[in-house]
Amino acid sequence: MSVSVNPATGDVLADHPDLSDAALDAALTRAAEAAVRRRTMPLAERIASVHALADVLDADRERLARLATAEMGKTLVQARSEVAKCASAARALAELAEEAFADSDRPADARRAFVAREPLGAVLAIMPWNFPFWQALRAAVPPILAGGSVLLKHADNVRGCGDALAETFHAAGMGDGAFEHLATETERVAAVIADDRIAAVTLTGSERAGRAVAAEAGQALKPVVLELGGSDPFVVLADADLDAAVRTAVTARVQNNGQSCIAGKRFIVEAPVADAFTEAF
Repeated sequence: MSVSVNPATGDVLADHPDLSDAALDAALTRAAEAAVRRRTMPLAERIASVHALADVLDADRERLARLATAEMGKTLVQARSEVAKCASAARALAELAEEAFADSDRPADARRAFVAREPLGAVLAIMPWNFPFWQALRAAVPPILAGGSVLLKHADNVRGCGDALAETFHAAGMGDGAFEHLATETERVAAVIADDRIAAVTLTGSERAGRAVAAEAGQALKPVVLELGGSDPFVVLADADLDAAVRTAVTARVQNNGQSCIAGKRFIVEAPVADAFTEAF
């Protein structure tokens, strides 16, 4: 069981029960079957489905934004921007798909040598709560365009956003299994990674989580892509435009309520302007 709590008020928004063993197994089966079905689907149909996804995101932007704000705590303005960014990125990826997935010839002595890009199958995406729509969408759209399917294991405190995303993909006409939300506890993730119906894994999160997921994926000999934490420096030299540096630094630190992998986390300021920078900041 996971509980969504509004971080601004402490109010309980919803209870989200974990999937039963049978429901989890059924989701894995749907995703595996969808991957088989979608790999033979014409690319033009896959592209059209992602354009439809962008249209649904635009049409439902306000509801989705308010859900993200309630569950995660970011400002409503930034939540709206996040949903709009999802729609924009979906369209951009769809427009790139034909070129990206085309076979590309290579010079060789063989009659023909070429690189072919084929879907892996069902991909498990383990995503964080700071950008509850964007992180999941940017992980999901490329493999779906490629002809695969995606199962989202979202952070527990934004399970409502995970459910909403699954509804959005379904409303875009992608059918059962193309995008599944696995509302399940972290302790069951290792078994999901090891399951033969999962072809690959991606995670955005902490270094500790990355080590655990990489170990499980390696044990199962499955591809894994990780985006982990950082400690990004913001450097201010003595000859900088101090007003501009301060404005940018504040935004860099507090954007998305400070919950951003690319936020400025260490401010390194030359001594002659350090006091003035600190006071203005």
